[in-house]
Amino acid sequence: MAGLGGGPAAFGRCTHAVVRALPESLCRQALRSAAGPEVDFARAEREHQLYVGVLRGKLGLQVLELPADESLPDCVFVEDAAVVCEETALLTRPGAPSRRKEVETMKRVLESLNLNIVEMVDENATLDGGDVLFTGREFFVGLSRRTNQRGAEILADTFKDYAVSTVPVHDSLHLKSFCSMAGPNLIAIGSSEAAQKALKTMQQMSDHRYDKLTVPDDAAANCIYLNIPSKGHVLLHRAPEEYPESAKVFEKLKDHMLIPIANTELEKVDGSLTCCSVLINKTSEL
Repeated sequence: MAGLGGGPAAFGRCTHAVVRALPESLCRQALRSAAGPEVDFARAEREHQLYVGVLRGKLGLQVLELPADESLPDCVFVEDAAVVCEETALLTRPGAPSRRKEVETMKRVLESLNLNIVEMVDENATLDGGDVLFTGREFFVGLSRRTNQRGAEILADTFKDYAVSTVPVHDSLHLKSFCSMAGPNLIAIGSSEAAQKALKTMQQMSDHRYDKLTVPDDAAANCIYLNIPSKGHVLLHRAPEEYPESAKVFEKLKDHMLIPIANTELEKVDGSLTCCSVLINKTSEL
């Protein structure tokens, strides 16, 4: 998930979600930062279908589901292909060359929503959406193995109404591998030294004071906050059977509708909850 737009008051409002089906090639060919157990494809599909079902059925979003592409093993991770804020969509240039064709399908679906499309064509730039944290007030962009300074500069040029600060990311794939927004003014952050160091950088860069929700597990700090008119504050977070201690921290958020989501299989290939959707707030008629 990237920006949803509308400033702090409307933060988390959402009408549409873009998702993509899993290709079977994901199991053996998806990029992964470390060797580990093989993805159980049937279980990964079930988990993903439950995720999409929550967005469509429980939350009432209009879900645009793109077909899988076996030639693009990582294509389920749609977040990396676009950053959407208000009515503007920045099509990224993913840091992994094998993923750059994923942007073509994303472009077509975002054009169908009549968004203002900006394409990142500078061959010196790289940007993954997983490195982009929008707080409703500003952007933080992780400088990682997948995102560079030029990519961050193009994002800043695209979304001129918001401040953009960069945050070094060393021990994780993306900035949002260990943080996300858990509410309008609330940053969920992991407990690792690297996560806490990044949070300190963000606090130093910002003119605004955010509340923080520290969870024991970095992976569990990646959650999805939504503000649904009929539901209020909604938070999709990692399931208690995966991260029991972190789940207990989320359970303290009494004002939120909490929806636990399992992501056991896609986590094996560095996937997190925000990776699998691009959330959009369409305020004008299509």
